[in-house]
Amino acid sequence: MGKGPAQQASRRRPTSTLWHNLGEAAEKCVYRHRGCLRPTPEQPEEPQKEPEPTASSPWPTGHRFAERTRAKHATIHALVAAGHSKRSVVRQLGMTLNTILRFSRATTPEEMFTSQWQNRATSLDAYKPYLDQRWQEGCTNAWKLWGEIKEQGYPRGYAGVRDYVSRNLRGKPQPVGPRPPSARAVTRWLLTHPDALPEADRLQLKAVLAKCSELAALSEHVRSFGHMVAHLRGDQLPTWIEAATSTTNLPSLRHFAQHLERDLDAVTAGLTLPWNSGVVEGHVNRIKMLKRQMFGRAGFALLRKRVLLAP
Repeated sequence: MGKGPAQQASRRRPTSTLWHNLGEAAEKCVYRHRGCLRPTPEQPEEPQKEPEPTASSPWPTGHRFAERTRAKHATIHALVAAGHSKRSVVRQLGMTLNTILRFSRATTPEEMFTSQWQNRATSLDAYKPYLDQRWQEGCTNAWKLWGEIKEQGYPRGYAGVRDYVSRNLRGKPQPVGPRPPSARAVTRWLLTHPDALPEADRLQLKAVLAKCSELAALSEHVRSFGHMVAHLRGDQLPTWIEAATSTTNLPSLRHFAQHLERDLDAVTAGLTLPWNSGVVEGHVNRIKMLKRQMFGRAGFALLRKRVLLAP
């Protein structure tokens, strides 16, 4: 005896779940190619750079250690020039004699910038070009930047990224122009039927796909999968899986396709059979709502009556 619609639907992957999982994979792919989302800026005229006051100084103007060292150097040289002895300067400033001698022998304060920790290599150096690039792309959240380089293998904590952003990036101008669309917005455009997209979103999506061949390929895969979902063409699923798994620059989509192969019969049934478990899911959602309403107020007996007697 053949299985009835209810039994077949139990071995059927709901299309809503498939579409949701595809959306998550597509968003990861778009985020991976987020550099293609920013429009190509026009080359502005080269502004005239102001001469740096201390080009050879490893500490820029405004750095607290640099300003303090410059102030000490100026004070010591002023006292020595006024005729005070080195020991007199020691008593007046409360410093050691060796410190006074080092400052008095230095002709410029930049000669004092020779501490052992200065300009030493740090674990953040390899990620500074990426941080600079993301800052120019409009990402100014230090916590988000730390999370991105953490995924790339940065071994240290958030404090180093926060200090680098506050000292080196806060003063840098960001590119002038429209803010690029987010990865989530582009994913929403890809998952929306082209006829339902507003004109402005459609033009932006067209510009993004024209710049990035990987996102254009992702769009084709999403559209073809949406066609299978809308028209119940489960017979095309093996061909789609083969095409998706052959993509090398879209690993999240490839993993999604490989996951479909693990439960191929249920997915094929979900993309072929007209029956679904929507009624069952609706009752489950209603029971959960009743349970949340009664939590801490009534017992199981009343919950059972409300579930069985509710219209």
